[in-house]
This record gives sequence, structure tokens and C-alpha cells, in this order.
Amino acid sequence: MMLKVNFNDNWTMKDLQTEKEYHVRLPASVMNTLLDAHEIADPFYRDNEEQALEVANKDYLFYKRFEVDQTLFAHEKVTITFHGIDTIAEITINGQKLATTENMHRIYEWNVKELLVEGENEIRVTLFSPLKYIEEKQRKNRLAGVDHAVDGYQHLRKAHSMYGWDWGPKIPDLGLWRDVELKAWNDNRLEDIHIHQIHNNNQVQVRVDVTVENQMDSCETTVLLKDPAGQVVSKDVGKDSFLFEMDDPQLWWPAGYGEQSLYTLEVSLNKDGEQIDSLTKSIGLRTIEVKHEPDEWGKSFTFIINGYPIFMKGANYIPEDNLLPRTSKERTERLIQDSVAANFNMIRVWGGGHYPEDYFYDLCDRYGIIVWQDFMFACSVYRLTEQFEQSVRQEAIDQVKRIRHHACLGIWCGNNEVEEAMEHWGWPKKADWRRDYIKLFEIILPDIVAEYDSQTFYWSSSPSSGGGFDKPRDPNIGDVHYWEVWHGQKPFTDYRNYYFRFCSEFGFQSFPSMKTIESFTKPEDRNIFSRVMEQHQKNDAANGMILYYLSENFLYPKNFDALLYTSQLLQAEAIKYGVEHWRRNLGRCMGSLYWQLNDCWPVASWSSVDYYGRWKALHYYAKKFYDPILLSIEEGEKDASIYVTNDHLEAIVGRIEWKLRDNQSRVIREGWKEVKVDGLSAKACQYLDFSDEINETTKYQTYLEATLYIDGEAYSYTTVIFTKPKHFDFLNPQLNFQVEEGNQQFTIQVSAKAYTKYVEIQLEQDAVLSDNFFDLSPDEPKNVTIAKNRLPKSVTKAALERTLSIRSVYHITH
Repeated sequence: MMLKVNFNDNWTMKDLQTEKEYHVRLPASVMNTLLDAHEIADPFYRDNEEQALEVANKDYLFYKRFEVDQTLFAHEKVTITFHGIDTIAEITINGQKLATTENMHRIYEWNVKELLVEGENEIRVTLFSPLKYIEEKQRKNRLAGVDHAVDGYQHLRKAHSMYGWDWGPKIPDLGLWRDVELKAWNDNRLEDIHIHQIHNNNQVQVRVDVTVENQMDSCETTVLLKDPAGQVVSKDVGKDSFLFEMDDPQLWWPAGYGEQSLYTLEVSLNKDGEQIDSLTKSIGLRTIEVKHEPDEWGKSFTFIINGYPIFMKGANYIPEDNLLPRTSKERTERLIQDSVAANFNMIRVWGGGHYPEDYFYDLCDRYGIIVWQDFMFACSVYRLTEQFEQSVRQEAIDQVKRIRHHACLGIWCGNNEVEEAMEHWGWPKKADWRRDYIKLFEIILPDIVAEYDSQTFYWSSSPSSGGGFDKPRDPNIGDVHYWEVWHGQKPFTDYRNYYFRFCSEFGFQSFPSMKTIESFTKPEDRNIFSRVMEQHQKNDAANGMILYYLSENFLYPKNFDALLYTSQLLQAEAIKYGVEHWRRNLGRCMGSLYWQLNDCWPVASWSSVDYYGRWKALHYYAKKFYDPILLSIEEGEKDASIYVTNDHLEAIVGRIEWKLRDNQSRVIREGWKEVKVDGLSAKACQYLDFSDEINETTKYQTYLEATLYIDGEAYSYTTVIFTKPKHFDFLNPQLNFQVEEGNQQFTIQVSAKAYTKYVEIQLEQDAVLSDNFFDLSPDEPKNVTIAKNRLPKSVTKAALERTLSIRSVYHITH
């Protein structure tokens, strides 16, 4: 039987300059260890980030003394597996060199029996400064990349964003960032399980290919397939290939389309009737294809799931923390839950970070989030030296084999923005750079995916029209990153000029909440142009960009807190404009992934959920604009079109009621329409011409509201104005609230005396509300709920009433 030894405990980290030592448990990193030991200040507070480069400029040692008894030593094979070494290391056992490493993304395994002795042993992992390494490499061979990261970062297979990005700090940590395992066995072991699915009508065949280390007549393999309830549906005994057939399988569906049914595959290797090794995998029975074919608009980019073309809704995911030991399954699960709550069905794992933990994919399997998986290359030129090519080949194999069985895996993508950067960012178009690009991203990686995961679609770059440096920004072919709204200072309405086939990146910045800013500032820092605030704003032009868009849309805020609030409104409105437009054109456009979902530290950024898990206005907006049934209004200067988008597989029937009102909410004109919208389609339900009602005077006091009723119940409500918010004549809404307590939740009823927009309920406690940043008409109160299990148990109705506050667009200046 395979013997596994817990190898994460009882390590010591040593600063090789000061000789100081610290006891650690893996996973561990240098900076997190020094922070826990109070040797350095919190690098996220004020300008403490500056000390991180000094820490990363030194070398460190992780070592462990361990006993090897006769039981372990008697095994024929003993291996050690490092699931993550960050990054440049030399490993010795008992003074003898075992190996060196230069790739954070690799899974390393070495035979170590010949280096062990019975009794006490010592393993030493010397970690060398990543800064010195890249400085020397860049001096010898300068490569192009982004200027907001430490120069030369792309020479090392380490998460690029650890060197700084335009939303992240320069904290290039070092450490043993994933588990270490010591294993011992005799005779044989399981090396790999490769699972294939063949779907035909209402039947599925599951083929399981098993690879063992040694082909032996005395060994056989048993494979059990269990259904989602844990009942055995198939069992087979054999050598290396197994085929199971099932009628009426329980399919796995993305969130919003059905159950996330997961089967369990148990594989055991037996010798002479005794189990000597075992592996277990969780799988979902489903088909995911990407349709990239010519059509009337250009060339499609559509995810076909279980035979249905499904619009992908979500955002881009970055590493959750710059200090990796502070991440956890619980923290990731909250983020995935927040994504599902905002009606996501996809997350794109961006290529400038690291490949997520196993539990990330387990959670996406369980919650129904399709994963767009970039390989870890972003915004940079890479040279395929013999050593580099060998390293990234094995990195890709390691990660494909680790991730491929997950139901959530929807696509492999070679890189982020490298193709378009080499075409459009002004880099020299060197022949050797372009040759290496083609070789890595259009030959090596697709060949690896074809060999090790042939059932998952490979896409060479994002954005791309299909590779070969052929118009990677073409709006009618492939996927697009669109940044003219923001970097190009185009108005929000500019999104409506494009009908992208799949928009995999677009975004708009905002500041986090005051509570988050208080976590890294002193009161005297709380000005967006202070040194500390600018230290937490990694895009040099962003503060000015926010103020530019603010001047275009809103009155100047009365104070710092109002400015933070207004920045979030800008962000939410910008992304809403794009998403609603693309969803109105469902069929032509088939995906929207905004930049970005989360933060790796407290910062001004494009995220919709900040570092502490606090929802910005954008995330509440996402819950609405990603709703499977979307009611939206495309307003003109004096007209409007009302649309309903239906992501469900079945048709819906409903009734739209609309009212044109003045700023005192008196009805100027009203109407209604019965609608039927087929499944997986969008429909322009009604066009309204208000030329008689809206003129140069009344447009500043006129708004349109619409409500969609389904089965007689109000399902969705939205309003639009016909001018910019800064020019609309908002009256004092005299907001009021009442709190009621139920067994499972608190209900906050909010009412207004006049029409207002962007009503925000602010709580002293961190909590996710059922809705926030909503519009209100007078005498039409809104009920918002808070689940009690999302609040501290000590929170009472009285405490909520005492600490709760409300504001809206009117309060930006009043």
C-alpha cells in the first residue's frame, strides 16, 4: 500500500543575511512569515509596500529535519513531491544536491531514497532572490513587456503580477507555496487517469484510461463509477482502459441552467488482491464546445453546452492575495458564491497570475461556473531558449493533467494579450520574437492540449481572431478586449457601436468603500491625490480618468466619501451600458467577461468585489444586468426601445408596463404590452417615440420607468433618464427606511418622496444585501433583505436601525 507522510509540518525559515530563524508550517512564504513574526510591517498599509523589494532582494533557506524509520526505508521507491516552489531554488537532502528549480507553476517530483538514511535526515530548500535573477537576464536579453511591473519579470516562470501590475503591488514573495508530500511504495503505483466522454442523444460513454508506473501481470485495476447520490452505477476490473455506458445520465449544467450533478470515479490498483494505490476524481457529464465558424456577421465565438448555445456572463479572476499563504478554500468559496449570486456562469482565470488551487476548480464544479483557463503568459515577449521551452512544456503538461477532468473547464487559452501587444503596442516586430510566439502558442501548447486534453477547445490568445497575427482586434471575429471606454475616454454609449462576438475583457475603475480605505490609510491620507492613496492606485492615469468621467456625468461630490461613492456609480453604469447592449444582441454576441472580479490587496481598481469581499456598486449591478431574464431600455435623446433578453432554455411570457414621468413622478404618458420571448433569445418588445413630450426644457425633468411582470408578479424594474445625471433636476427624495426582523433575515423597506437613482444602503457591518444601488419612485417602496447567516450573530434589529444610513444621487452634493 502507498505510504504517504505529512511533510508540511516542522519547517524552519532562515534569513541568510541576518541568520534569524522562524518556525513555519507549509504552505509558507518569506514575507508572510516575516509579517507574522512582526519583522516587517503590513505591506498593504500606507506605503509599506516599498519594503517588499528589499525583502525580495535577499536569499532564504527553508529546512526540515525528519525521521526515516525502517517501515518507510524498507519500501522500494521513495519520492518527494513539491506542488509549488516559488521560485528559484536549490534542494539538498543530507548535504547532497537533489535538484534546482526555476518555475513556480511546475509540479516537481524526485526519487529520493538513495539520499535518505535511516534515522534523522535533513532537507534544505535555498530560495534565491527573483529580483537578482531577472535583472541579470534582462541585462543580457531585453524583452518587451508592461512598464508597471519590475523590469525583466517575463524571464522567470513566476506569477507576473507579483512584480506589480496596474492594480497590484510589487511584492515578489518567495516560498514553498503549496504542499510537499513524501511517498513510499513497492512494486507499482497509479501515475495518471485520463477520462474521456462520448455523448450521443441520451446516452454517454465514459472511457477511463489508467496509466501505472510498471506494467505487471500481477497487478490489476478496479474502477468504480458512482452517481451523484453515491450509488455505484458501474464497476470494472482490468488493466489500462475501461468503458462505461449509461442511459439517461444526470448532466452537469452551468449555473442557471440545471443541476451541477457530479459523478465520482474511484480507481484502485491491486496486487494479489490487495490494494496498493488509489485515486478518486469527481467528474460532470457534459459537453462543452466552442463554435468558431463563419456566419453572417463574421466568425462566431459561442460556447455550446450540452447542445445549447449559451451566453457567457462573468468576469476576469486574478490572484486573491499577494501573500499566497493567506488564501484559503473558505475565502475562495465566498468569492465563488458571490459570483453565482451575481448570476455569473463563467470566470476567466487571467494569464498573468498563477494556476489556482485544486479547490478552486472543485468549487467551480460544485457551483456551476465554467472556467476560461489562460496559460500563465501575459502582455510580454518570451524567448524559447532550450531551458525555457523544456520548462514551459512540462508546466503545461502538469497543469493540463491536473485540471482536465473538471466539469467546469471550458477552454484553454494560450496567453493574455501577447498577440495583440506584438501587433498594436508599438513593440519592435522582431522576427525571432514572432517566430517564438508562433512556436509556443500556436504549435507547442495546442499540441500539448491535443495530446493530453483533446476534448477541450484551445484558443491561442485573448484577444484573437484565430492566431497568426491576423487582426487580433477584429470586432467581428473571435474574442475582443475593448478599452476605448476608459483608456480611450470614449463615452459609455460607445459600447453600442460594437457587436463583439465575445467580449472577454473591458472595464472601468472605481475606488473601494470608505471602510476599505480606512484599512490602509490615516485620516490625513484620505485625498485621492495623497501619496498613500496614489500608492494604492497602480494605474498612473486612473485618478485623472475617474475625474474626467465624473465631470462628464455627475456634479462634483461634496466630500471624499461622496467621491468614492460616485466613482462606483460611474463604474457600474459604464459596464452596464456594454453588457446590456451585448445581451440585447444575443446570438451575435455570446459572451461578456468584465475586468475584473476581485482584488489581491486593498486598492483602487477595476474590481467589483474588493480585497475584503465587499461588494461595490458594480457587483450589485452585475446581479441585475446578468439576470437570466433582463429587462433593459436603450434610450435615445427623445425615444426609447424596451428589450427583454431571455437566457432560459424555455420561452417566457410576461407583461411590460411603462410610464413616462416628470421629476415629481407625475405620469406624463403610460402604456403596457404583453410579450413572449423565446428561450435563448433577445427581443425588442416596444419602441417609444417621445418627441411630443420631451423638449430642450423637459428632458432635464423626465424619466422613463418600466416593469416586467411574470405570472402577475413584478420580476424586474428599471429606469432611464434622457440627459446626464449631472443635468437632471433631482429633487430631495427624503429617503426613509424601516427595519423588520424575521426568523432567517432582516427586511429593510426604503421609500422616497421623489424620484431618485442609485440608492445605497450603508451598514456598519459587512453584509451582502439582496439589492443595492437601485432607483426609486415616490410611494413605491423597495424591500431589501439581509440573510442573518451573513451577519454576526450579535447583530440585532436595534443595532441595524442605529447604524444604517441611506444615500442616493441627490446626496452627492447635498
